[in-house]
Amino acid sequence: MNFGAAIFFTDYSMGPAELGQALEERGFESLWAPEHSHIPLSRRSPFPQGGDLPKKYYDVMDPFVTLAAASAATTRLQRRHRRVSGRSARSDPDSQGGREPRSGLGRTVPVRHRGRLERRRNARPWDRFQVALQGDARARVEAMRAIWTKSKPEYSGEFVKFPPMMTWPKPAQKPHPPVIVGGAFPYGARRAIAYGDGWMPHARRPEYGDVIKLLPDFKKLVAESGRDPATLPITVFGVAEDADLIKRYGDAGVARLVFNLNPAKADEVLPALDRFAGLMRQAG
Repeated sequence: MNFGAAIFFTDYSMGPAELGQALEERGFESLWAPEHSHIPLSRRSPFPQGGDLPKKYYDVMDPFVTLAAASAATTRLQRRHRRVSGRSARSDPDSQGGREPRSGLGRTVPVRHRGRLERRRNARPWDRFQVALQGDARARVEAMRAIWTKSKPEYSGEFVKFPPMMTWPKPAQKPHPPVIVGGAFPYGARRAIAYGDGWMPHARRPEYGDVIKLLPDFKKLVAESGRDPATLPITVFGVAEDADLIKRYGDAGVARLVFNLNPAKADEVLPALDRFAGLMRQAG
């Protein structure tokens, strides 16, 4: 089982180069950087963990910038961002293909609407905007894979369409960087099975419940789809500092656990990393 850490990089957090080196020194496998290009002022959809939306969501830096800095300062650490941009994911010469795009669909849109353009006349204006903004996630992932793997890619679909073209360089990872699809069970799990290279449930969201209890049902869906379970490793995001729980995740076959870090300076982040590293050692 591998371990990663996620942080909202801000102007008041530890820097990506310094944090990347600290993670690598302690045996972490990956660094995760969230992205929010903008934050709507509407609070019609409440923050899933309750209370006001934390300030870090407004202040988070561009993940391609911060992860490039981490790439330049590390040699083994995998860098991952929580949303994808095809060309940027291909154009990092220092990462040696070490980024794994994670596809995340926004919380603002009701679950039944996500992943497709919804034309319901009674949909709220903001919901319609969000769904249109996201478009069809599957088509975008498929189109991105075509661009990553083919010398003259083309794609024709309802929401994504382009004629034969050429674009280089291609990713260093072969056949392409894996796309890890996040989301709750069963909707996010089904999307991961349909077009992803892994599923990433969130351990701290109330609607998810106990992620471990969902794993048998997820594996059943994988079997029914005909996909090889080995092609859909499970990453649990936001894992708690609980040695017994971490052991249970390992026993359940989870491939990776990701700890959350506060967007703070080294005097707060490094002690947290040391605690996490202790839990990693206990887990073997």
